[in-house]
Amino acid sequence: MDPSRGGPARMRLETFFEKFDLFSDAPNAVAKMRDLVLHLGISGRLSARTKSWQAATLGEVVRLRRGYDLPTQDRNQGVFPIFAANGPVGVHDTYMVKGPGVVTGRSGSIGRVHFVEGDFWPLNTALYVEDFFGNYPQFICLLLRSLHLERFSTATAVPTLNRNVVHKELVRVPPLAEQKKIVAKVDELMALCDRLEAQQQERETRHAALARASLARFAEAPTPANLEFIFHKSYDIAPADLRKTILTLAVEGKLVPQVPEDGDAHEQIDRAMKNRQQTIQSKGLRRKSLDESANLFSSEELPNLWCIERLANLVDPENTISYGVLVPGNDVADGVPFVRAQDLSLSNHPARPNKTIAPEVEKPYARTRLTGGEILLCVVGSIGKLGVVPESWAGANIARAVARIKPIPDVDRDYLLIVLQETAVQTFFTSSTRTLAQPTLNVGLIEQTPIPVPPLAEQKRIVAKVDQLMALVDELEAQLAASRATGEKLLAALVAELTAVKGNGTPINMKLTRA
Repeated sequence: MDPSRGGPARMRLETFFEKFDLFSDAPNAVAKMRDLVLHLGISGRLSARTKSWQAATLGEVVRLRRGYDLPTQDRNQGVFPIFAANGPVGVHDTYMVKGPGVVTGRSGSIGRVHFVEGDFWPLNTALYVEDFFGNYPQFICLLLRSLHLERFSTATAVPTLNRNVVHKELVRVPPLAEQKKIVAKVDELMALCDRLEAQQQERETRHAALARASLARFAEAPTPANLEFIFHKSYDIAPADLRKTILTLAVEGKLVPQVPEDGDAHEQIDRAMKNRQQTIQSKGLRRKSLDESANLFSSEELPNLWCIERLANLVDPENTISYGVLVPGNDVADGVPFVRAQDLSLSNHPARPNKTIAPEVEKPYARTRLTGGEILLCVVGSIGKLGVVPESWAGANIARAVARIKPIPDVDRDYLLIVLQETAVQTFFTSSTRTLAQPTLNVGLIEQTPIPVPPLAEQKRIVAKVDQLMALVDELEAQLAASRATGEKLLAALVAELTAVKGNGTPINMKLTRA
């Protein structure tokens, strides 16, 4: 039996629907199924009689016409729908075209095709079928959708569809009776798509509720047992949500147990403040006064052995939070490596930054010359973007858009990075920006940032636990990506099988020509 004929193709298509779960993870799976059904219907793969199909120009099958002006102030409440380029936009008390009809966009929004059961008023931004030449209106609607009319749009500021160009497009059209059968089959299969879409949405809603409950359960008690619920195979939690939750738990003291032998962070930071003051006095350094600012973390909600301190007091007093070179100038061969906002990264750094600047330009900014290991924070444009300085960048300098943060020995650098990535701190940064040509974050506001500080030993345990959990999230993300890729490949393979060449070797969707 000819595999291009309706029966076998129909059976394969039903199998395709039955195996939907295998490729449901593929992006836009249901939408692609709808496109496939439309393609099979218009190409004749759902038809038992393709020999009777006739090739013609679209202008020989239908005649499109521009719609009619109807200013908003002239519209009266009624029952007749008004159609613009993008679809129905209201009703009116009279009509210009008797239904059933087909409408598509002419100016502005191009490509969407609408079937209208009753009488209607098409606006001048739309095209409507003025004459079906005896063809079935529902089939003509499918035919126009299959042409992807947006590809005929003229390249102007306002996309426009020229009906005279579209009329020249070659199409194949079956007899009227076959048109009606094809529409019935397509409607049946589209209803299957509707059911699959509803089932998929219901499943996604159910999984989202399970994911939220699992995150809440883990937040209340971040134990290994509850961690298994987060990485459960029966539902997915968005990796971005997982990462945010892990960071929040880390800075709230809920990720690792507190150990009295670690000491008290209040005492550790008090000693650090005394050492800081001695350094400032002995070296004549300037110490900024810290004003009050919004409390991001309530000390009552933190473990007893933790404290809260302003970020300015947790950085090296000889290397305060500073941004770098204001006007770097052009690249200079063998110049000083120059770190810009786009160079910031927490891993996978290149050996050196791409840009280099003249030594005489860099020299006045020796205070922000990098030694390796510092934290970098974007303060212009991409506010809150973070990076660390690899050892290979020692000797480089930073741009005005980048601030350098070098923590004291009592604050683990990687722990401070966790805090700076946490949602509350990132929100503090973005809400504190000034809107100039680009969003800008003042260094003084960065210095005011309240930082929750656990004992140093606990900081290191937090870092290790976060690294462990983030690695699991990375694995989950890779699994999700692989699942989607597999689904997409399977979907593509099934689509290719269903749209394969005819028995005579002629591709179904080939460019039509007439004798």
